[in-house]
Amino acid sequence: MFVAIRSAAAVVVVACALVSPLRAQAPDLIVTNAKVHTVDEKAPSAEAFAVTKGRITFVGTTAAAIKLKGAATKMVDAKGQAIIPGIIDAHAHLSSLASALKVVDLTGAKSLDEVLQRVAARSKATPGTGWLQGHGWDQNTWPEKIFPNKSALDAVVGDRPVVLGRVDGHALFANSRALAAAGITAATKDVAGGRIERDAKGEPTGVFVDNAMGLVYRVVPGPSPEEFRASIKDAIANANSWGLTGVHDAGVSAGEIAVYESMAKAGEYNLRNYIMIANGAKLDSMLKIGPRSDLHDGHLWVRAIKVLGDGAMGSRGAALLEPYSDDAKNRGLLIVSEDQIKAVAVKALKAGFQVNTHEIGDRGNRTALDAYEKAFAEVPTTDHRFRIEHAQILDPADIPRFAMLKVLPSMQSSHQTSDMNWVGNRLGEQRLAGAYAWRSLLKTGVIIPNGTDFPVEQVNPFITFHSAVTRQDAKNLPAGGWRAQEKMTREEALKSMTIWAAYAGFQEKDLGSISVGKRADFVILDQDLMTAPNEKLLDTRVVATYLGGRVVYEKK
Repeated sequence: MFVAIRSAAAVVVVACALVSPLRAQAPDLIVTNAKVHTVDEKAPSAEAFAVTKGRITFVGTTAAAIKLKGAATKMVDAKGQAIIPGIIDAHAHLSSLASALKVVDLTGAKSLDEVLQRVAARSKATPGTGWLQGHGWDQNTWPEKIFPNKSALDAVVGDRPVVLGRVDGHALFANSRALAAAGITAATKDVAGGRIERDAKGEPTGVFVDNAMGLVYRVVPGPSPEEFRASIKDAIANANSWGLTGVHDAGVSAGEIAVYESMAKAGEYNLRNYIMIANGAKLDSMLKIGPRSDLHDGHLWVRAIKVLGDGAMGSRGAALLEPYSDDAKNRGLLIVSEDQIKAVAVKALKAGFQVNTHEIGDRGNRTALDAYEKAFAEVPTTDHRFRIEHAQILDPADIPRFAMLKVLPSMQSSHQTSDMNWVGNRLGEQRLAGAYAWRSLLKTGVIIPNGTDFPVEQVNPFITFHSAVTRQDAKNLPAGGWRAQEKMTREEALKSMTIWAAYAGFQEKDLGSISVGKRADFVILDQDLMTAPNEKLLDTRVVATYLGGRVVYEKK
């Protein structure tokens, strides 16, 4: 299953063209004079291709493509620029991006003071008593590297409730007004799979981790249907501008799916969304409907379930086999148990659904693998393609189990470069052997669908590519890369963002490569990812993004 997709192919211009049965009809679009990286092992490189009715009908040379031109054919001269298949982000949060684009942006803040300044500025610019929201703070980038206290937030905005999501979405920071609105006091108890940070007197500090966030978020007003729809359109446009034609949307509610379908029916959805249903109260009713694929002319798939297994490393919620090196009393949080994961997995297998479980710590990953193994024994299924989302910290003994169980490690390479400067403090040197272990996993025969986890990381997929092949940050540090033995090759990195991501969503026959018969999703770039120097990869920008042969983004 895995080896056929992973096998290397020489990069040569095809000598013979590949054509479609639709060849008799003149193409709607012909792209010529390009350096096309098709990610198709039968024809890994080409100069031109043709599109008819939204699908690739020819791949070959410029000379041969021009001969197909009809009276109404649109011609695009790529002028030697590189073209790759449409990028598929295999783990993202579209509605969270939509929200993040509207709230106070706290990403990159280098101190608590900078966070407070941004919040105060937004409050001044939007006067009133309504809720103020923000997203993106990360205490690991601050000098003190500790969670903040609500008193600091009260000092700058004390007259309205404020709630600020941590960059990973696994913790929030709220002021006293927000706690009062939620009815939270020192007497409020922790919830299963969550933690309320408290001071020495037991008073909530304003930081809530994992399931405890729900104590506050349950009273935060959401957007109106019209506001939500508009914000989703903005998020899709943002994704298109970075070359994304597809996402695997992790943890989507029934209400959000209904909006997506309405937009797709109205032609307002310029993205292919592989939806992972949130594991929640309405799961059983959605399982009864059954898996649905290729909806609304290939814009939506509803055939996977997202389970939230543990927390995140940055907030010390990732479930570890041994305590955190920098918090000896803490092994993190199992948000759901092995039995709960197994129960969902058995239901899913019987209903024909895939299960994708968020696990970051080594204990979390082992818990999911154990649960999956028991579910597979109870409901044998040849092609389940179950996934573990993130798979960041693995006990080396568990690395071979992914291939043995045919479970896909769905990873986000930019997490490694975001975490590398502090994760050693959390784990100690010995446990880093299984940290972001891409090469170790690939050697076992699995593939790695890659993504960004946006808005946890930036939407920019060229950060994903750069991180995968260099294991360096934006300043190209450290020299040679962090734990460089785990790097991907450029060919693997490109596949991880295209054909491997498509495979992870049962879409490889329709998406993921520039191949005859597939949907014409492709991206024109201003430089060639496969040949540009490592230090220049992050300069890559999109010239144009095409979905089904139609332009959905074009650089002005």
